[in-house]
Amino acid sequence: MSARYQVFHDTHYHYDSPVSLAQQLAHLWPRECAWQCCSSRQLQISPEPTVRRDELDVFGNPITRLAFERPHDELLVNAGLTVEVLARPVLDFGRSPPWDQTRASLTYSSQALSPQMIEACRYRFESPYVHLKKNFVEFSESCFTPGRPLLQGVQALMEKIFSEFTFDAEATQVATPLVQVLERRRGVCQDFAHLMLACLRSRGLAARYISGYLLTQPPPGQPRLIGADASHAWVSVFCPVLGWVDFDPTNNVQPALEHITLAWGRDFSDVSPLRGVILGGGNHDPEVRVTVMPLE
Repeated sequence: MSARYQVFHDTHYHYDSPVSLAQQLAHLWPRECAWQCCSSRQLQISPEPTVRRDELDVFGNPITRLAFERPHDELLVNAGLTVEVLARPVLDFGRSPPWDQTRASLTYSSQALSPQMIEACRYRFESPYVHLKKNFVEFSESCFTPGRPLLQGVQALMEKIFSEFTFDAEATQVATPLVQVLERRRGVCQDFAHLMLACLRSRGLAARYISGYLLTQPPPGQPRLIGADASHAWVSVFCPVLGWVDFDPTNNVQPALEHITLAWGRDFSDVSPLRGVILGGGNHDPEVRVTVMPLE
């Protein structure tokens, strides 16, 4: 089983005053994964950048570095790609080791760690948007009883966030502290992913932030609207036996054919679709339009 999609991610910056110099970093190409392949991609940029360089970041994500050395009062970055998503194997969560045993195996000790375990350890610690606090340990207490299989506990945490929190696009901003999200029980997919990461890492487990796209269904009888979709975020947890396993707390599902993986890192700050530094510009807010179209 598989599904093919055409994705358009259009970003438009209109500046109050000219920008004389700018450096931009774009995460707009999807990763090549065992469950996903990208057959075509295009990136249209206006004005034409002085320098463009495609490479991989420290997490292995494709990135594009852009430099603009001529004055401009707007910036358009339009990405288009065709991607095929493959079905993932069905996992038996009961086969996963106990969560507390997993925590112990990820702890630095005199015993040498495998390269896979060392890679996982980079996702155990605090990051700019994910802090480790007792609040998050207490919130997830009922999900991680002693000896419970790791992935069963993670699934219970996903269900708890889904049932106790309300999706509210007006409730938070990018920099809203997670403690405030926990208190108000409201937020968006980015908040729920960060909250789940904080709960897992505060318990010594390894978990990373996944950015991507989600196919959304229009209301019955209505056509799919161009530009009406949005970027999405979910979580991946390291299991020593089964590898990395994805969970979507916003929708209480395991990502499958409708989830398109773009990049992963410690949190949103590592995989923002487009970010940079500019000289000039005044006030400006980006206009972002995302379209996910299923292909026959």
